[in-house]
Amino acid sequence: MQAFIGSLRQFSFPVAMLRLLLAAACGGAVGYGRSKKDRPAGLRTYMLISIGAAIAVLLALYEYAMLTGPWSAVAKEVGMKFDASRLGAQVITGIGFLGAGIIIKVAHQQVNGLTTATGLFATVCMGIAAGAGFYECVIPATLLIVLVLNVMSPLEIEFKRRLRNITLNVEFESVEDIASITSAIEAQHARVYDIDIERTERKDEKYPSAIFILQLSKENHSHSGMLTSVAELGCVHSVQELIS
Repeated sequence: MQAFIGSLRQFSFPVAMLRLLLAAACGGAVGYGRSKKDRPAGLRTYMLISIGAAIAVLLALYEYAMLTGPWSAVAKEVGMKFDASRLGAQVITGIGFLGAGIIIKVAHQQVNGLTTATGLFATVCMGIAAGAGFYECVIPATLLIVLVLNVMSPLEIEFKRRLRNITLNVEFESVEDIASITSAIEAQHARVYDIDIERTERKDEKYPSAIFILQLSKENHSHSGMLTSVAELGCVHSVQELIS
């Protein structure tokens, strides 16, 4: 068994193809769940990211093999030195620009794309490991990334819903109604930390809205109860809990 694994660490055409296929399969396993959730980066994006990272490492290994083999005389004559880890490091740096393009700020002070960007970063590192033939790392890393991106997402949302801290986006009739809304919140023994007023459009009219950042009481920490209390106010058009 050790001899077989050792042969897979040798740099050859069949081994290079195996590593590329492994990178594609692992990247596809991660991207499949993202495609089902209709995220900005899906199946093909994750596969290409992983394959590209593996290609960069295989290119580095190829150059090293050539410089220590057929090109060794020329390399010695010109005094050329080569660092095989340099290309992999540049791939990790380059994914930062791609991730920055995915992260966007949307309405109500929320930011989208952070999980997608970090997922791409982790997939790049996984592709580098596949290209380098670090098989003991690739499979567990793929399973962990898939677990975090797909299984942990609903658990994270449920955990945040159980916290006492809550952020509400409330749309109301006029700015004067903020006092009534604040009073309704405080009647539930909640503490208001911050209020950020903004405006939203509905059809042809404009209604003011505000972001309420508050902390629920220990005795009454039901998120749905707080939403109901605010929604029952006559001046409130809509109320929404913001979960980042």
